[in-house]
Formats: sequence, C-alpha cells, structure tokens
Amino acid sequence: MLTRILQCSPKGLCLKQSGRMRHHVPTSVVLTQLLAEAPPDHVNLAWLIGHLQQRSFGLVMLLLALVSLLPGAGILAGVLLGFPAVQMILGRESPSLPRFLASWRISTRHIAGLAARAVPLLERMEALVHPRLPTPFEVTKRLIGFIVLLLAATFVSPVPFSQIIPALVIVLISFAYLEEDGVLLCISLVAALVSLSVTAATIWATLRATGLIEKP
Repeated sequence: MLTRILQCSPKGLCLKQSGRMRHHVPTSVVLTQLLAEAPPDHVNLAWLIGHLQQRSFGLVMLLLALVSLLPGAGILAGVLLGFPAVQMILGRESPSLPRFLASWRISTRHIAGLAARAVPLLERMEALVHPRLPTPFEVTKRLIGFIVLLLAATFVSPVPFSQIIPALVIVLISFAYLEEDGVLLCISLVAALVSLSVTAATIWATLRATGLIEKP
C-alpha cells in the first residue's frame, strides 16, 4: 500500500493513505507538549499513557529507555519495558499496566532533564528521519515488541552499565516506530541483533571467567 507524504506545516507532515489525510506530528513536538502539560512535582505511567493516546507504545518505550540510563534505574526500567513489549506482541491497541506499575511515580524534574537533552537531538534526527518505506502495521508492531522484550531482558545482566547499549537501541527502534520510518527501523533491528549478540557473548565470557561454567 503506497503512502504519499505531503508537507502540511513546519511542525508536521500530512500523510495520505487509503484516500484519507492524517497529520504526523514530530516526536520532539509531542514530547515538548507533554512536558508543558505535566504536573510540576511528578508524573506516573498512567498519566503518560492517557496523554499519549495512539503514540503510547512508542513514546512509553522511548521514555523508559531514557529512564533506564539514569543511575540505578536499569533493572526496573527493563521490567517495565516488558509490559508494553508483550502487549505489542499480542496486538493490543495501547499499553495497559497493573495498578502498582501504572501509579509508579517519576520525578517531573528528572523527565524534564532527560527531555532537555533528548529533544534537541530528536529535532536534529527529524531532519533526516521521516515517514518512508511503509511496513505492515500489525506485523511491524509484533516484531518490535518481540525485539524490545529481548533487549529489555538484557538489562538484568550482571555486567555493570551493560544496559546502556540496548537502551540506546530501544531509543532508535522507538523513534523509528514513532516517525514511521521503515529505513531507520531496519537499521535499528540490525543494531538490536548486534547488541543481543554482544550481550550474550559478554555474559558467557563473564560466567566462564567466574567459574560458573566449566571450560571444556
């Protein structure tokens, strides 16, 4: 199915698909608007999901991947990433979390700090990343969910700071999914396979070095 891309405004693109027009707003603009509406002290995941609507999967994964880069947040962020990943595999329209996770509080100050560094980078990336090479939506969503689930599982690796590379790969995958860029998505999936291979090799070498696995 061919998707035509038309310039709609300086802050977005109009996508024409199946005879209908829909406005594509860049991720950096969505994040900026989200922070402008955020409560001053903290936000929780239920609030984020409720405000993200159709972009909830991509932005929740993006935000959790960024949060995982904070000191001591890797394992918890990896567990939380598992929920939207599994629901993408199951074909859900939007993520839903157990109450105790949905009410998990994140400091607005920390989110704002991450966004202050992420938004300028996203704006530069958006000059090159845009909707192209359309892929089947449901198949793509399930595939992304599976890959993100594998990457999130590596956050519990015993190697310090080992979550940094898979977290950055999830950022790329989420961004490609949000911007509907099939080219970047293909590149991101290759990076994910490399990241998973490196993590597996590192864990194997660590286990052998500690004697938990006997050398042949």
